[in-house]
Amino acid sequence: MLKGISPLLNADVLHALRAMGHGDDLIIVDANFPSVSTARLTSLGHVLSIDNVSAATAIQAILSVYPLDGFVDDAAGRMEVVGSPGEIPVVQREVQSVIDAAEGKSWPMVPIERYAFYDRAKQAYCVIRTGERRFYGCFALRKGVVPPDEYQT
Repeated sequence: MLKGISPLLNADVLHALRAMGHGDDLIIVDANFPSVSTARLTSLGHVLSIDNVSAATAIQAILSVYPLDGFVDDAAGRMEVVGSPGEIPVVQREVQSVIDAAEGKSWPMVPIERYAFYDRAKQAYCVIRTGERRFYGCFALRKGVVPPDEYQT
């Protein structure tokens, strides 16, 4: 255990988050996503897990240490519902609330068509599988920067 760091962030997850650079994509997926086969194609090469918690709970822990990229419009994305791209399921609304709270402002997630999401996931730095069992609990978060102390507000 470490002070000030969520116990959900295991050593493997912390190592990956720390190793990522500005602009690298982090993919957080539900239990139904083909995470192992997709993760083999990522920079890390294997799937990571934050087990037995919802996507929102995992993302809340991640965003406690992970900055979002403020230079792009698609730093936070969600998988679109097939056949109903405008629909935003409860799991995605929960994650949207977590992102907004972590950033201290409204930071709308961009919708990503299902197969485009798979493609983005394959190009990502890594994939983290959660215990989320609700459909469409799949998200992409692009890493931002941590400014020098003199620029922090």
